[in-house]
Amino acid sequence: MDYLEEIDYTVPGFGELYDELPLWSAPFGMLLLERIPIRRGITILDVGAGTGFLTLELAQRCGPTATVIAVDPWASGMDRLRHKLNWLGLDNVELIEGDAAGLDLPDSSVDVVVSNLGINNFESPEAVLRTCWRVMKADGRLLLTTNLVGHMQEFYDIYRDTLIDLALGDRLAALEAHIDHRGTVDSVTRLLEGCGLKVTDVTTDSFRMRFADGSCLLRHYLIRLGFVSAWKAILPAASIASTFKELERRLDAEAARRGELSLTVPVACFEARK
Repeated sequence: MDYLEEIDYTVPGFGELYDELPLWSAPFGMLLLERIPIRRGITILDVGAGTGFLTLELAQRCGPTATVIAVDPWASGMDRLRHKLNWLGLDNVELIEGDAAGLDLPDSSVDVVVSNLGINNFESPEAVLRTCWRVMKADGRLLLTTNLVGHMQEFYDIYRDTLIDLALGDRLAALEAHIDHRGTVDSVTRLLEGCGLKVTDVTTDSFRMRFADGSCLLRHYLIRLGFVSAWKAILPAASIASTFKELERRLDAEAARRGELSLTVPVACFEARK
């Protein structure tokens, strides 16, 4: 089962193969682009910029007098963004390679902070958001997106049944903890407000990820990169291969019944002010 092999996104040059994750982040990013102020002269901080999906759009849409500051600790992603900026000839973007929690920017210097799915990956979301609050101007805005509890529920229902039927019920708590680590509208609102921000609007939506069957799902590069490792971690090492073999069989059977395997991804876009 080749999909159980780990993918190391930290290796040099990995950013050149990163197209699947911008595809994943695009539905979330489109919600942001509908709501971010677009005007000349604005200063925007993109937290968790990755390879620059949002950074590049904002730098071009707001024009050369705007400044977009892209911050991310991922060296390979920053390398790819730097290459794109050079190729596009954009000189209104500043790159900061590092943890946003320790961002060295002046207080009250940023008009808008954006983060597309970044909150899912921050080591300390509270520290990052408090830094965002510090650098935002008095009338500054923060906009971020995240997926919510209920993410890929169709997959997790089958995973849960698989654990029960394989007498791995002792792993159900680990599965539920993994599912519940994603936020809800209420929990993300509490997080933002606990860091001094006032939530002014929340937009929710969803999209589907469709696969021919479970085999295609489990071998898809995005799924292997972003999800399979966490799914494996739910299991004892000795049970991983056999459990995933059965899980794949059940996913294939579900796809055969329905004509495809369709997974729902709930989306939320939060808007807040200082």
